[in-house]
Amino acid sequence: MHDEDDEPSRGALEAGREALTPMLPAHAVDSAPAEAPVRTDFAAATGPRLRTAAIGAALFLLVAFLVVALVKWRAQSALASETRTGSEGAITVTVTAARPAGGERQLTLPGETAAWYESTIYGRVNGYVARWYADIGDHVRQGQLLATIDTPELDAQLAAARAQLNAAQSQVHVREAEAELATTTYERWRDSPKGVVSEQEREEKRAGFDSAAALLTAARAQVAVSQADVDRYAALAEFKRVVAPFDGVIVERRIDIGNLVTAGSTAATTSLYRMSQDNPIRIFVDVPQRASGDLMHPGVPVQIRASNLPGQVFSGTLTRAAQAINPQARTMRVEVDLPNREQRLVPGMYVDVAFDLAGGGLVQVPAAALVFRSSGPQVAVVETDGHIRFRKVTIGRDDGNVVEIGSGVHSGERVALNVSGQLVDGDPVVAQELNVPGAPATTPTAPARSGS
Repeated sequence: MHDEDDEPSRGALEAGREALTPMLPAHAVDSAPAEAPVRTDFAAATGPRLRTAAIGAALFLLVAFLVVALVKWRAQSALASETRTGSEGAITVTVTAARPAGGERQLTLPGETAAWYESTIYGRVNGYVARWYADIGDHVRQGQLLATIDTPELDAQLAAARAQLNAAQSQVHVREAEAELATTTYERWRDSPKGVVSEQEREEKRAGFDSAAALLTAARAQVAVSQADVDRYAALAEFKRVVAPFDGVIVERRIDIGNLVTAGSTAATTSLYRMSQDNPIRIFVDVPQRASGDLMHPGVPVQIRASNLPGQVFSGTLTRAAQAINPQARTMRVEVDLPNREQRLVPGMYVDVAFDLAGGGLVQVPAAALVFRSSGPQVAVVETDGHIRFRKVTIGRDDGNVVEIGSGVHSGERVALNVSGQLVDGDPVVAQELNVPGAPATTPTAPARSGS
């Protein structure tokens, strides 16, 4: 029945092919492929074999997957075991006890010595150096002659002023005689009876009297002016002698015989001497802002040392403070005044100034205990259960090797030094006490473990 149904279909295909043949080229008709025969002689066991091969391949893939998963699981288990072993092995840290800051502490800062008085001496008159009598290092007394200056121009001006004064004084004598004559003449004409002299003549004699008195007054005023000129030039002549303004030491001499001296103290003018007084002596210290609060008031004890004077300590007290912070350097200048009778300290020396300050109730820890993080300074505290805790702290004072903490750590708590970056808050640690000379030996403390 199947073959009979296929016959019409084949006939239809043949009819369609014949209808299309005239429309196709000849080579297309010749090259049309013949219908391939369909193979129907497969073996009866081919299907079961294919199913068996597929099942075998699936089983192989499943076994391979299980083997790889087992290897990965074993590796992860080993890593987790190592991690647990590493975490259970606590890190040893060095600890020391935080202690209260002492009743007194020292703050050492660099300082500079300065003279009590220091003066640069310039010439007050123009001239030439005639002689000099003091050299560098000489100790001089107030008013002592240091040098003399020849002033030919000033001498001439002084002589001219004195001559002018003499002329003015002579003119006064002339005016006095004229005034005396005018006075007597006017008195005779004034007392004459009426009708003897005319009123006009009487008025003329009075005018002559007044004029003579005015000329006398002008002459006396000219004498005063001439006397002032003489006094001025005489005062300048006193500066021909260069004298010491105070007791001190000549620090610098910049003149020699014959040098031109120009009066004034401008930038283009050369000074004659520079001298200083260094008993007592000043010591200036620029105190950082963080420590300025302790040095605002006088009376703080001070110890001063100089590298060129080994073993010598100069004791004094804070004398005065600027009471203001330098906005550029953020420091406050303070001053210490010291007696210097033996003059062992000289101006311009570099010295170390140690201030004895009160403790202020702060807690003191080594600088190695500080941990600086983005949230601010912290200190690692080892608690009694053997676990480490990081606490935020505020720094009160920093003296370099030792830091005083204002808050965050209490006296007696154990702080870890040089904490490793691998430690996090809550990790167990083994505390090894810092060996301090003279302190009793301690046994390391192991952390307490939960469940043991």
